[in-house]
Amino acid sequence: MITSEQFAEKWLLLPDEQLLLANRTAHGRIGMALFLKFFQEKGHFPTRREDIPKEAVECMAVQIGVSPGAWYDLAWEGPTVKRLRAEIRQWLGFREATVADAETLEAWLVEDVLDQEHRPDRLKDAVIGQCWKVCIEPPAAEQIRRLVRSAAQRHETRLCEIISGKLDFETLDRLDTLLKADPSDEEEGGWTTLWQTIKKEPGRAGLESVKEAASRLELLRKVGLPAKLFQGVPPKLIERYSKRAAVEEPFELRRHAGPLKTTLMAAFLHRRTEDLTDHLVDLLVETVHKIGKGAVKKIDSSLVRTLQKKAPGKISKLYQIAKASVDEPKGVVEDVIFPVAPEPWLRTLIQEIETSSDYKGKVRRALHRSYRSHYRPMLPEILNNLEFRCTNTRYQSIMEALNILKENLDYRGPSYPKGVQPPMKGVVPSAWMSLVVDGEGERKKINRTAYEICVLKALREQLRCREIWVIGSRRYRDPEEDLPQDFEEHKAAYYEDLGIPLDAKAFVAALREELTRHMKALDKGLSTNSKVKIVRKKGEHRISLSPLEPKPDPENLAILKQEVNRRWWGTSLLDMLKETDLRVDFTQCLRSGTERFRMDKTILQRRLLLCLFGLGTNTGIKSMESRPADEYKELLYIRRRFVSPEGLRQAIAKVVNATLAARLSRIWGDTTTACASDSKQFGAWDQNLLTEYHLRYGGRGVMVYWHVEKNATCIYSQLKRVSSSEAAYMIEGVLRHCTDMEVNRQYVDSHGQTTVAFAFCRLLGFELMPRLKDISRQKLHKVETGQVFENLDQVVAPKAINWELIEEWLDAMVKHAVALKLGMADAESILRRFNRNNIQHPLYKALFELGKVIKTIFLCRYLSSEEMRREVHEGLNVVESWNSTNGFIFYGKAGELATNRRENQEISLLCLHLLQASLVYINTLMIQGVLGDPEWLKRMTIRDLAALSPLLTQHINPYGRFDLDMDARIPLEEAA
Repeated sequence: MITSEQFAEKWLLLPDEQLLLANRTAHGRIGMALFLKFFQEKGHFPTRREDIPKEAVECMAVQIGVSPGAWYDLAWEGPTVKRLRAEIRQWLGFREATVADAETLEAWLVEDVLDQEHRPDRLKDAVIGQCWKVCIEPPAAEQIRRLVRSAAQRHETRLCEIISGKLDFETLDRLDTLLKADPSDEEEGGWTTLWQTIKKEPGRAGLESVKEAASRLELLRKVGLPAKLFQGVPPKLIERYSKRAAVEEPFELRRHAGPLKTTLMAAFLHRRTEDLTDHLVDLLVETVHKIGKGAVKKIDSSLVRTLQKKAPGKISKLYQIAKASVDEPKGVVEDVIFPVAPEPWLRTLIQEIETSSDYKGKVRRALHRSYRSHYRPMLPEILNNLEFRCTNTRYQSIMEALNILKENLDYRGPSYPKGVQPPMKGVVPSAWMSLVVDGEGERKKINRTAYEICVLKALREQLRCREIWVIGSRRYRDPEEDLPQDFEEHKAAYYEDLGIPLDAKAFVAALREELTRHMKALDKGLSTNSKVKIVRKKGEHRISLSPLEPKPDPENLAILKQEVNRRWWGTSLLDMLKETDLRVDFTQCLRSGTERFRMDKTILQRRLLLCLFGLGTNTGIKSMESRPADEYKELLYIRRRFVSPEGLRQAIAKVVNATLAARLSRIWGDTTTACASDSKQFGAWDQNLLTEYHLRYGGRGVMVYWHVEKNATCIYSQLKRVSSSEAAYMIEGVLRHCTDMEVNRQYVDSHGQTTVAFAFCRLLGFELMPRLKDISRQKLHKVETGQVFENLDQVVAPKAINWELIEEWLDAMVKHAVALKLGMADAESILRRFNRNNIQHPLYKALFELGKVIKTIFLCRYLSSEEMRREVHEGLNVVESWNSTNGFIFYGKAGELATNRRENQEISLLCLHLLQASLVYINTLMIQGVLGDPEWLKRMTIRDLAALSPLLTQHINPYGRFDLDMDARIPLEEAA
C-alpha cells in the first residue's frame, strides 16, 4: 500500500526528463511523460490505455500544464505512439528484443529461475526484470507467455531425465508396484494401492500408531531410492513435484511419460519419508509422555477410590475441620477441632496417609507395569527405523544406552547378560534407581524394562530441545542444517541486513546506554507516577500497576451501524465473498496442482467460491451442491485440485492488500505498523497428533494463531497445537505474512512472549510488546553490579547483566536470526533448542541475557507510559473482536473440525480466514460509502472514529436464502 505522497513521487517528472517534452503537442507531451514514467516503474510500456490510472493522468497533466483530456486525444495505434516508444528507448539506452534475446531469456529461466519459482505471473515479472537489467524492451505479453511455457517444459524435461537416469530397472519396477491396485483389499467399494496407503496420516499417540507409522516408513525404504537422488536439487523444486504427485490419483500418475512419472513419485516419496520420520519421532515423544500421564491418572483414581471405600465420611469430616478452623482461627485445637474430629480419628488418618505417602513411587511403579505389559513392543519399531545422532558429549551416555538397547532387542531375560554394563549417569534419575537396580555388589542386576523407560524418557527430553537429532528427518534434523552455511563468508552482509553493527563491542555499548537511560527515567519518574507503585506483598516487594480507566462510549457508532443495516440488510455472506473476488480476483491464486486442466474460467471461479464458502463456514462441500450445474463430485474435484494452503495464503494476502489500499485515511487513520496476535481454540477430532486437551477451554482441539492489525484486518494465521510455543508462531507470522503491511511493533499476551523471544525480536528488527499477566512478579535488571536506583532497588534483580556472554555469542545469535528471517526452518524448530530443557547451552544463556536486557527496557517504557499500556491493551482487544466473529462464520458442525488430516484442518481454517477477510473488505467499503457523505462524516467524533471497526455482522446473512412455498407439495405416493 502506498501513500498519496509516494504516488505523487512515483509520477514526478525530473528536470532532465522534462526536456523530452519540448516542441510537442499537448497529447504528445502527456503521452511522452506517461509512457516514460510507466516504463521506468513497470519495466515495459502499457498495452492498453487503461493500464495508466486516472489519478496518474491528472497528476501528470498538472505537472506539465495540459488538460487531462489530451491523453485521450492520443491515437493509441497510430505512428505517434510508436515514435514515442522509440524515443524513450533511445533516451534510456534500451533496444527492442530479438529472437536471439528470446532464446537467451529462455535459457536464463531454465538455468537460474525455474529451480526456485514456477508461478507464471512471477516468471513473467522475472523476465521483465531481466530485460530491464540488460536494457531490452520486454517482448509482448503473448510472447512472454510462450517463452515462459517453453522454458518450463525444457526445465521439466531436463530434470526428469536426470532423476530417472539415476534409477535402475529394479527401483523403477518397485515404483510401478506402488501404483498397482490390490483386488484383495477393497475400500469404499474400490481397490486400493500401496500409494494410497503411504499417503495416510498417523493416528493419535499410542502403540498401534507407532507400529503403523513404522510399517509405512519401512515400505518407503524398501523402494530403494538412492540417498543422493536429489542432491543439488533445490528443496522448493522437490516440494513442488511432491505436491503435484500428492493431488494426483494412481491412474493419473500411470498415464504420465516414464521420466515424469518417475520424478513425481520419487519427489513425493523423498518428502514422505521425511514426513513419516517426523511423525514417528512425534509419536515417540507423545507416547512416552502419555505413558507417564496415564500412570499419574491411574494412581490418582486409585487413591480416590481407596479414600471413598475405607472412609466414606472422611471428606465431610475434613470439611467440618476446615469450617471450624475458619470460624474460630484463634481458638484452641482441643476446643475447636476435637469436637468435630476426635483425637483417635485424627491419629488414624495420620497413620493412613503416612503408610500411603509414597505417591511418586506408586506412579513410577504404575508406569513400569504399563510399559512392560503394553507399550514395550514399540521399542524395536523405534530403534530399527530411526537413526539417532548427537554431537554434544554431555549426552553421549544416552547414545551409548540406545546402542545397548538396540543390540539386546532379541535377548530374552529380565536383566542384561553378563558383561553388558549400561551407563547409569545421565540416564537413570536417582528416584528410579530402586526400580532399575536389583541386588547389590556382584549380584547387582539391571532391570531391563525399568532401564528402557529411563532411556526413553531421557531421549524424549533431548529430542524436544534437539540436542539429539534424527537422520532423514526434517523437523528433528541436525540443528546445524537450519543455519546459513555461508555465514562466515557473507557475515558483513547478514549483519547489515539485520541492521546490527558488526562490532560486538559497539552493539553491547549501545545496549548498555539504552538500558541505563530507561532505568534512570523510570526511577526518576516513579515518585510522580500515581499508577505505578512498589508494594510489599507476601513477604516480597512487587510492582503494583493500576488498571486503565475506561474511555467514554462512542456516541454515533450505533447510528452508523443502523445505517449500514438499513442500506445493506440481508447481504449474503456468499455474495460478499463473490464481490470481493470480482474486485480483487483472488481466485487466480488458487491454481491446479497439476500442469494442465481444461475448464471454463467462469465455471471454475463459481465452483471455487462454492468450495471456499462451504469450507470456510464448516458446512462442507456437500451442502454447496446445486444440481445439475455444480454436483458434489465436481466440487470435490475442484477442492482436491485447486484448494491448497499455499494458494489460500496468497489469496488472503491479496484481499488484505486490497483492504489496506482501499482505506481512506480520514476515516481509518494513518497506516499503522503495529499488529496484535493471539490464539483461539477450535474443537477437532482427536485421532491425530495435532489435537490436544486444553485445560482452560476444557476440551480437545487445535489452536489458530491470528495476527490482526488495529483496524481488524488479519494479515496471517497459523494452525498450531495447544502445547506448542505461541512465541515461535508470533515470530513466524511477523516474518511470513507476505502482505504490504510492515510490522514494527507486535502486541501479545503473556503466552506470546518469552525472554528468549525478546532477544530474537530485537535481532530481527521489531519490538515485542506484551501485556504481562504477572507483571507484579517481574524483575528489572541493572547494567552493572553496584548500580543503585533510589526508587527501584526493591524490584531490581541482584545480579547484573552478563555483557561478556552477549558479546562472545553475538555471531551465533545473529546466525540463528538470519536463519529465521530467511525461512531456512520454521520458527518453532529453531526456537525449540532454546527452552528450559536446555538451560546449560551457552547460546541459550546468551540469548537469555540479551532477552533480559530488552525485556527490562520494555518494562521501563511500559511502566512509565500509560499511553503505551493503552496501546497494547487496545491492540489485543481487536484480536478478541476478531475471535468473537469466528463463530458467526464458522458455524457448521458446531464449529468442530470434523477431520483428522492436518492439511484438511489447515485448509478449513484458512478458508475461514479468507471468508472473514472478505467480510472486513466489503464492510470497509460499506462504511466508507456511508461516511463518504460529508454530513455523516461531520457527525463522527474522534472517539467514534477511534472505535470504528469493520467487524459488523448485523446486516449479514451467513446461512443462505430459504424459500417456503405453501402451495408446493412433496410427490409422495399414497401408503398402501
